[in-house]
Amino acid sequence: MRIGFLVGSVSRDAGGLLHSVQGLAKAVMSLNPAVDVFSIQDERTAVDAAKWEPIQVHAFPPHLRSWGYARQLLPALVDANLDVLLTHGLWKYGSVAADTWHNRTGRPYIIHPHGMLDAWALRHSGWKKRIAGVLYENRHLRGATCLRALSEAEAQSIGAYGLHNPICMIPNGVELPQLAGRLKLRVESFALGRVAKGRKILLYLGRLHPKKNLANLIRAWKETLNSQPSTINSWVLAIAGWDQGGHERELKKLTTDRRVQPTVAFLGPLFDEEKDAAYRACDAFILPSLSEGLPMTVLEAWAYAKAVLMTPECNLPEGFTAMAATRVGTSVSEIARGLRQLLEMSDEDRKTMGSRGRALVAEKFSWPPIGQQMRAVCEWVVGGGTPPETVRL
Repeated sequence: MRIGFLVGSVSRDAGGLLHSVQGLAKAVMSLNPAVDVFSIQDERTAVDAAKWEPIQVHAFPPHLRSWGYARQLLPALVDANLDVLLTHGLWKYGSVAADTWHNRTGRPYIIHPHGMLDAWALRHSGWKKRIAGVLYENRHLRGATCLRALSEAEAQSIGAYGLHNPICMIPNGVELPQLAGRLKLRVESFALGRVAKGRKILLYLGRLHPKKNLANLIRAWKETLNSQPSTINSWVLAIAGWDQGGHERELKKLTTDRRVQPTVAFLGPLFDEEKDAAYRACDAFILPSLSEGLPMTVLEAWAYAKAVLMTPECNLPEGFTAMAATRVGTSVSEIARGLRQLLEMSDEDRKTMGSRGRALVAEKFSWPPIGQQMRAVCEWVVGGGTPPETVRL
């Protein structure tokens, strides 16, 4: 069986999709060697495409980058003789290409929305998405043999959009890094060392985008400093990530206006060794997001055995059940309440919470079983028969 993956970017420009799609593709390839990835090129493709090895990556020069259009993409999909196509993301040319490929070949495709049908995501640039829905996206969604939901909340969002396709419930996964026997890395080796100065580190890592709710996090951080002045000398809020649409400038202005610059550090994007060092160096992780599919960064923080603060909108209720995370709301007062709870914990309590998170990842969010589940769904949509246990009809 030849399986194709279609994703907007195979480089770090894809954000969290890079690790979730790459991890899934490699997990599936370990069971089914015939896997190809199709995408368009960007400035970092040449460097990052090598990280997909041994998977064959087909990346084509864009002709309309903002929409993800590349003239050579559709012919390459048709010529690849795929048995099934796994499309990742919505609202761009990839949806048109997948639907057209299906009509020309008669072969099935599986859509991975990655949270893009959640209510907040649909409201963001909503008029553009309504137009895209009428022109091509609704047809693409209805034509899928199966849609993948990362969580129960995403399955509900798919239904709320009015879709009645079969849904496979398969989460994202991460690899568990080796922690035993390794000393905590010295943060002086990268940007965080210039601002930590011996203080504990609360880390955010991801896109700098309004849906991540970082503005309310900064406001809540100020409220926490006002109520617990000693925090200034004991903690630093480290915000790591790549700017999207100028949001970083807005956040930096907010830190200036609220006079919290000494305790807030903007690190820019971190990858590879620097990302690994940041997870190892931090004392806790926070994601106050307004909307997520299933966030890779929370899974990564747990994999590094870090305590987590997150909103229910992160769609990882297992973390609350396992006491691996503290639940925070999205408002300033709710985030501030969670911050105070974290800061009042002992070091041992935070370590215990992090250990629970690592155990949860090992049990439910590691790639080998997820790859097996996805391959079983591919076999079903190609060959029919009894649906796998992950599928809801």
